[in-house]
Amino acid sequence: MELIKGTQKVSKVAPGGIISSMPDNVVTNILDRLPLQDAVRTSILSRNWRFKWTMLSQLVFDYNFYKYLLKVEGRVTYERIINRLLLHLKGVIRKFVLHTDVGRRYLDDEDIDQWIFFLSRQGIKDLTICNDDGPLLNLPTHLFSCLELRHLKLDCYCFDPPASFRGFPNLLSLELRNVQFESGEVVKFFSQCPALTNLKILTHSLYNLYDKLVIKSSIIFDLLGVLPKLQELYLEFLCCEFLEDGAKKRSPTTFPCLKTLKLLAIDLENGIMLSCAFEMIKSFPNLQTLEITPNYYRDEKAAICSLDVDYNTLGMLQLRSVVFTYIKASESEVCLIKYLLACSPFLKKIVIRPHSCLALGEQMMFAKKLLKLHRASPDVDINLC
Repeated sequence: MELIKGTQKVSKVAPGGIISSMPDNVVTNILDRLPLQDAVRTSILSRNWRFKWTMLSQLVFDYNFYKYLLKVEGRVTYERIINRLLLHLKGVIRKFVLHTDVGRRYLDDEDIDQWIFFLSRQGIKDLTICNDDGPLLNLPTHLFSCLELRHLKLDCYCFDPPASFRGFPNLLSLELRNVQFESGEVVKFFSQCPALTNLKILTHSLYNLYDKLVIKSSIIFDLLGVLPKLQELYLEFLCCEFLEDGAKKRSPTTFPCLKTLKLLAIDLENGIMLSCAFEMIKSFPNLQTLEITPNYYRDEKAAICSLDVDYNTLGMLQLRSVVFTYIKASESEVCLIKYLLACSPFLKKIVIRPHSCLALGEQMMFAKKLLKLHRASPDVDINLC
């Protein structure tokens, strides 16, 4: 309706008219940002909104969704509800998150495989399948047909591709948590993901990747060697022990694209692990962000590792930001910090968060040690917090 006021026409828009008249892509963008149950409930807003939710391009079936269903439905057949939702959607599903643990049971394997088959035919781009720390399960076979994948996250699964599998040629980011590979398949799989730029291997993954608690330190470099475009790397070493295997004598390899490195639960009192950390940092000439969270497995004091800082590399590192978390002020940690400060002329800040076991007096002594260390960067800010 229009109102005449003087010589101007003023448009009077009916309530909800602006939202209802928005382009479909804008509506989809709004719906995708809502929890799934809330997006579906927009159907009660008005007649125009009755089927807007069918334009969803992202589906997240997580603990919160299952909890909501159980609250409103009582006894729920989750598979039936997921099937109905998939059948009603009109648009292309770009992102699909599925938690298979629904309380005291797991979703049916055949249903999961059919859902993944449906998604593969739509060219799914972003897929997450989580078993939430349950027993290791076999991956849906149709996962290996999702060749358009850009982002993949797997939790608590056995990675056993068919012989015909040739990798994910478009995969950009990969997160593995408690994923088990068959022997010899790890490097082969990564070599079949040529576009990969972001890799996260977390929570016992190195243990599960190789079926052993004890692994060779050079395997890290073997994995990186087939990922020339990698820009971000997150590694967790929980419950891992390294074997010395001549990693120091290997021919120098550099990975120029890597900009961000996070090392979690790494035992810096272990000489081999500390040496591996040094070698990794030196192998990334364009590394700008480094985060290290140590973890110590021994109750007794481990032998101090006598690593010599190679001052010939002075000025070679491009680090801008360094963060240490749960530092205990050990000599090995000081050795690593000394190296980073001495060889990073562009470093802007180094944040050090002490472990809670470190008394105030010990923190003061640690701070005095840090102040005496040589700094290649005149602008670096050391924040002990």
